[in-house]
Amino acid sequence: MSEQDSQQWGLVHAYVLDGKGGGRPVSYDELADLVLAERESLWVHWDRSHPQTQNWLRKESGLNEFVCDLLLEENTRPRFLQLPESKILLFLRGVNLNPGAVPEDMVSLRIFAAAKRAISLRLRHLRAVEDLLVDLRAGKGPKTSSELILALADHMTDKIESLVSDFAEGIDEQEEQIDNDPSFEPDHDTLLQMRRRAAGLRRFLAPQREVYAQLTRNQQPWFVADDADYWNELNNRLTRYIEELDLTRERVGLVLEAEDRRLDVKMNRIMYRFGIITGVFLPMSFLTGLLGINVGGIPGSENPYGFLIACAIMVVLAVVQWFLFRRLRWV
Repeated sequence: MSEQDSQQWGLVHAYVLDGKGGGRPVSYDELADLVLAERESLWVHWDRSHPQTQNWLRKESGLNEFVCDLLLEENTRPRFLQLPESKILLFLRGVNLNPGAVPEDMVSLRIFAAAKRAISLRLRHLRAVEDLLVDLRAGKGPKTSSELILALADHMTDKIESLVSDFAEGIDEQEEQIDNDPSFEPDHDTLLQMRRRAAGLRRFLAPQREVYAQLTRNQQPWFVADDADYWNELNNRLTRYIEELDLTRERVGLVLEAEDRRLDVKMNRIMYRFGIITGVFLPMSFLTGLLGINVGGIPGSENPYGFLIACAIMVVLAVVQWFLFRRLRWV
């Protein structure tokens, strides 16, 4: 059966590891014998949305109902579960790099692992799996089941690093433009979206970091001797990325606060100027309004120079106000 025929059964990839960094692909028809024999390290990668995947897991994989239920449940978050006989369950999250997708809408990868078996399930395409296949075909991939799950986690963490770096570069660009041009107005929508995306990504990275920490502490008998060191390194890398995300959110907040302060200062300056102008013209408006009352007895109404005298009074009043404002340091 060809690989295309296997995918019709929900099987995305199946490889037998050769113990030297490579592996040979196997078809759906070969799985039953390989699962029962458990003589070679087998990796089976399934499409969780395919109906045949559930059928194979429950009837042919040899896994009990409890494990199958966990692997097939709809909503999960990163977690580590120790099973009897030194078997483990891993639920990890990877960056969604599919076309048209939002990267922080992370893809779930569920993994059952034992000494000679690794069964993984995904709902959407995961770039980390493709990178692992490239390593296997080049003879530079994992040699055992423990190295396989470690390699998957490592590739997933690499993709997270790229996304975190994009966030940092985005805020760096905004801050640099503000420093170079004080009149530059940052894009509020872009900054708010960046903060939301960083918060969404951190939501999954924090529990995933704890998964790596648990794998560092819970060394399985079938793990390679230095696996704990590599899991600890992944834990440290995720810790650094989480700190970068926290810093990014804080920097976005500072940029928005600085922009709000700048707008407040600008608005206050405008309102201050309006207040000064109003203060200058308010007495004049009162005077002209008083003289404009259409009743008898208005001073200067019969004087041919009355208008000029009124204008001169207002000019003198404006000059007096100007010197008064200067003395009070209002202008």
